[in-house]
Amino acid sequence: MARRYDANPFDEEEEVNPFSNPGRVPPATNSRLSPLPPEPAGFNYDIPLDNDNAGFKDLKKKEKELQAKEAELKKREQEVKRKEDAAARAGIVIEEKNWPPFFPIIHHDIANEIPIHLQRLQYVAFTTLLGLVACLLWNFIAVTTAWIRGAGATIWFLAIIYFISGVPGAYVLWYRPLYRASRTESALKFGWFFLFYALHILFCVFAAVAPPVVFRGKSLTGILPAIDLIGDHILVGIFYFIGFGFFCLESVVSIWVIQQVYMYFRGSGKAAEMRRDAARGAVRAAF
Repeated sequence: MARRYDANPFDEEEEVNPFSNPGRVPPATNSRLSPLPPEPAGFNYDIPLDNDNAGFKDLKKKEKELQAKEAELKKREQEVKRKEDAAARAGIVIEEKNWPPFFPIIHHDIANEIPIHLQRLQYVAFTTLLGLVACLLWNFIAVTTAWIRGAGATIWFLAIIYFISGVPGAYVLWYRPLYRASRTESALKFGWFFLFYALHILFCVFAAVAPPVVFRGKSLTGILPAIDLIGDHILVGIFYFIGFGFFCLESVVSIWVIQQVYMYFRGSGKAAEMRRDAARGAVRAAF
């Protein structure tokens, strides 16, 4: 039984007038979100471009700096090219160090700079330069063993002097003149080569014999000190015999090289040209 004051479920829902009582809040009738508040007046949707302008100015500045550096590099390249052209006109060849590849100390390019008919001879001459390096290095090793066995420190210091002075001296005095003579066909360079290469051959022959002229000859691994040492110290004697073989081989190959160079020198007419140059120099000196 329904109570007296119970609400009739069949009655229509009471209408609420929101304007009848300002203090009364009407009940929420739905779950929709309320709209966003309006934007304040004067709101600007445009993004300021001050940062973009600053970045654009920086890019322009960097571009100008790069252009200035590029112009400076071009100017330097033109200056270097002008100097190279002037040196080429004057007959001066700029040599770039490229050998050995792991630590370049000299300029050496037989395949590209030496005429093809002289390349084989130049390679053999270069082999004699490397052979001299091997001879003097082995001479130092053998003399070091002799010094350890009690032969004295003097011969050891001499072996060091032979190596330190012999290797660069050979390159400067006879190999480089031959290289330039083969490249430029200079009679004067050929003459310089013949003079010092002959001294090189004499030194190799002297070292192969090693007579007891300088400190009993034991500062060089020749045949005479090898025979003298083989009886007392077999190992040292063997080292000296190996050095004797190195110097003999170096002497034989060097004699072949000087013969071939001389044959080319005579056959190409450089001997007559050198004699004419010497005659003209004598006439100028006389006057």
